Amino acid sequence: MGNESKPPRFPSGTVRALLQTHHVSAATRAALTERIDESARPWSPRFFNDAEIATLRAVCARLTAGDDLDDDPDVARTIDDRLAEGRGDGWRFAALPPDPDAFRLALRGIDESSTALFGVAFVELAPDQQDHVLTTIQRGVAPGTVWQTVEPSLFFQDLLSEVCEIFYGHPIIQEEIGYVGMTDLPRWESVGLDALDEREPRPLPGDHVESRS
Repeated sequence: MGNESKPPRFPSGTVRALLQTHHVSAATRAALTERIDESARPWSPRFFNDAEIATLRAVCARLTAGDDLDDDPDVARTIDDRLAEGRGDGWRFAALPPDPDAFRLALRGIDESSTALFGVAFVELAPDQQDHVLTTIQRGVAPGTVWQTVEPSLFFQDLLSEVCEIFYGHPIIQEEIGYVGMTDLPRWESVGLDALDEREPRPLPGDHVESRS
């Protein structure tokens, strides 16, 4: 689940600086700037209730790096916005209920499994206990009556896919892992193994590059 060690960083501001260059199209710049700015705006859940959003945030923290950066994207907020606006994420398993029903049922199921395994709700568990609950869901063996309605392993796949898409689609996380694929103008020329294009950031002296996963 989460990696407890923090990876080294690329120089601060790399992605935000690149967004202002001619390497980034106007449409890409607008979309990524919106993702950066949204965290500063007041927000409250519109689809989930307070308990549900707390559970979803705890789940998302375990499915991402789990290092609690102050500027990590609020993945649960993005999912809440999507469901409140009645938008899909492009696909779903036919065996699962529609997303609004699947999410509400599954969040109840996560707490049901947590209580069955450890006696308390998911948000009250230690990180390793939360990982254990999520592993039972991933493997399709989670206890609880809700999972007779929602196939746990399929929901886990669906959720993990969306969480990763939102998380790694955020400029702040792209900055952390040194991803500069948003610089889509002009074409890429250095595409070989360990080859860096002139627009790509170089690690700070002594740093090495690794993923958060």
